[in-house]
Amino acid sequence: MRVLVAEDHRILARTIATGLRRQAMAVDVAGSGDAAERMCLVTDYDVLILDRDLPVMTGDELCRRLRAADGAPPILMLTAAGEITERVYGLTALGADDYLSKPFDFAELVARVRALSRRTAKAPPALLRHQDIGLDRAKRRVTVEGRTLELTPKEFSVLELLMTARGAPVPHDELVRTVWDEHLDPRTSAVRATVSRLRGKLGGAARIAADNGQGYRLCD
Repeated sequence: MRVLVAEDHRILARTIATGLRRQAMAVDVAGSGDAAERMCLVTDYDVLILDRDLPVMTGDELCRRLRAADGAPPILMLTAAGEITERVYGLTALGADDYLSKPFDFAELVARVRALSRRTAKAPPALLRHQDIGLDRAKRRVTVEGRTLELTPKEFSVLELLMTARGAPVPHDELVRTVWDEHLDPRTSAVRATVSRLRGKLGGAARIAADNGQGYRLCD
C-alpha cells in the first residue's frame, strides 16, 4: 500500500510516516498543498492523509481539486477542528472520504487508512492460499503446513503481493513502489535481502523464484 501524507508540521508528518512504514506501508510526505497535488498527478496513491491547514494551497482546496479530477485517491482529512459541523463540511462540501480530528490515536489512524484502501481497491480475498502457504490478511497471519510463521511487516507485505499475483512474476519496481517508498535507494539490496529472509522462513530457496533478475514469483 502506498500512502501520501500531506502535513506541514514536520514532526507530526515524520511521526505519521515512520509509524505507517512500520506497518509495512510505503509512505511519501508533502509539506504543502501544491506539492501534494503534483505528487498525486505522477503517483497512484492508495490513500491520501490530508491536513486541512496546508501552506500555498490549503487542504480544503486540494481536496476540491482532486475530487474534480479523475483517479483521485481516497482522502482521510486531518484537522484540529473536531466539531460535528466541521466534520460534515469536510465529508460533504469538500468530498473527503473520512475525517479524523487531532489529536488522534495512531492505531485508529492505521485502521482508517486500511479501511479506505480496502473500500476502493480491487482487494483479493481475505484468505490467500498457495500450495501449503496460507495468508490471512485480516489477522496478518501466515502459516506453512499449519505452522504459524513470525514475519516482519515487510516480509508479510512482500509475500502478500506475491500471493495476490497467483504465481505470476511481480517486477522489482512494483515491489519497491508497493512495499517501500520513494526514499529507498534503488542501489540497496533491501528487496533482495527481504526476499532471502522470507525464503528461509517459508522453507527454502525453492519457494520463491527470481524472474530473470527483474522480479520474483512464487514457485508451483
